[in-house]
Amino acid sequence: MNETWTTVVGNAATRPDFWETAAGVAVARFRLAATVRRWDRKSEGWVDAYTSFYTVWTWRTLAANVAASVSLGEPLLVHGTLRVREREKEREREKAPQGTGESGPRRWITAEIDAVAVGHDLTRGTSAFRRVSQAKPLLNVPTGATAR
Repeated sequence: MNETWTTVVGNAATRPDFWETAAGVAVARFRLAATVRRWDRKSEGWVDAYTSFYTVWTWRTLAANVAASVSLGEPLLVHGTLRVREREKEREREKAPQGTGESGPRRWITAEIDAVAVGHDLTRGTSAFRRVSQAKPLLNVPTGATAR
């Protein structure tokens, strides 16, 4: 199946939410804001145009590292597969505005990225990389016992 791979440069619009699934898989999710900038000839400067928001999903080791490394507002590069989905949720009667005639499900479009890489945008600052080492048991070949 073909997938749409993309790289988006933007800013962390939310702090990462981190949790583990029932199976023990680490997951982190955050929103990324990417604002288009255009050159304005009249003012002879760059001006903001529109902003696109993406929900970024990370899994396993990447999720743990994102949760430990990314803060609100930081400039980031995100690389992964893009999914655009239509979502639907039933409206709650008491929350529907009176006289609007709105009934039925509430629908919206969401853009999500399943990230395989997330990093700081070094055109806008510096970063200090710290390698995370994962302890792996050494197996003795004859017995299969764990070495210390």
